[in-house]
Amino acid sequence: MAPKLPVYLDYHATTPVDPRVFEAMRPYFTDVFGNAASRTHVFGMRAEAAVARARDEVADLVGANAREIVFTSGATEADNLAVLGAARARRAKGRHVVVSAIEHRAVLDPCRRLEAEGFDVTWLAPDRLGRTTAELVAAALRGDTILVTVMAANNEIGTVNDVAGIAAACKARGVLFHTDAAQAAGKVPLDVHASGVDLVSLSAHKICGPKGVGALFVRASNPRVTLDPILFGGGHERGLRPGTLDVPGLVGFGAAAALARAEGAAEAARVTALRDRLWERLRAAVPGVSRNGDPAACLPGNLNVRFPGTPSDTLMMEVRDLAVSAGSACTSASVEPSHVLLGIGLAKEEAHECIRLGLGRFTTEEEVDWAADAVAAAVRRVRDARGAAGAGMVRA
Repeated sequence: MAPKLPVYLDYHATTPVDPRVFEAMRPYFTDVFGNAASRTHVFGMRAEAAVARARDEVADLVGANAREIVFTSGATEADNLAVLGAARARRAKGRHVVVSAIEHRAVLDPCRRLEAEGFDVTWLAPDRLGRTTAELVAAALRGDTILVTVMAANNEIGTVNDVAGIAAACKARGVLFHTDAAQAAGKVPLDVHASGVDLVSLSAHKICGPKGVGALFVRASNPRVTLDPILFGGGHERGLRPGTLDVPGLVGFGAAAALARAEGAAEAARVTALRDRLWERLRAAVPGVSRNGDPAACLPGNLNVRFPGTPSDTLMMEVRDLAVSAGSACTSASVEPSHVLLGIGLAKEEAHECIRLGLGRFTTEEEVDWAADAVAAAVRRVRDARGAAGAGMVRA
């Protein structure tokens, strides 16, 4: 049976809000509309109680204590607060920061800002599978290193890093470790205390929650992490994030986190099976196709594929009823090839031949089969057209 078109396979860019999350949020737009900071009346108290429940639910998702969760406007703000806040708070101890070269722009750009402020940043090149290993991190540490930031799972190629191993290498040298877990939380196991990470960025809209809501885990002990704020204007969120809290959004984040905690393992198994089905169908139908990232340690719904001889922009235009991307949603408007694909060793022309397919909670088998057939047919059309054009040029 053909699926309803268009088909959405861009779950790394964003996810649809789960209807159960939406229902949890609904009362907080109209009935329970108080300001969570207005604690002198029942409207504010009810809002504050809802925020407290959400904080518990987000903390439970990653094994944190509720007091270690700082709510933000998303993972981008959390990344900025973690990188800039931690480095600036420790500048008296050292000015060396270590970062993977294939991080999200929300981490790379703050690191460049630190360079402009006089910090020394080491940019680590991952291996061909996109792994930034604990050994690579340990070799880059110096006496003046104050912060390491390496993502838990890559948003483009899906490679999952050894967060616990990196954390151990950092802790042995007294260095703070931050990980951007926007793509990993709720999809692969992540326990902040068991793994030993110090700062973790989270996002609601990557786990079927609302957009514009995120959080930063800030370790409270062993060590107690302190940050310089990057925004000013109030005492909200322990003075780290001023502004009136988005109560409906936070309720949605909490509900999404609770669902991910309860259903994440089963969902990961189902989505992994669909991802593998998609890959096998593409591999059987498209000569020369290859996969980017680490197939042995990859996000359940991630499939980043290279189609030689088929520019990704042309391919995506050929399959207009399929939503996929050629890289991060934050840089998809750029004509430059993905820095992630270049970072794992692809040439520019090769990077321009890759698309990212992202599967998730509401992806069906029918959608996967249709997408595989549609992409394979589009690749054939593009290759045939390019071959004909080349033959015409030769004859001329």
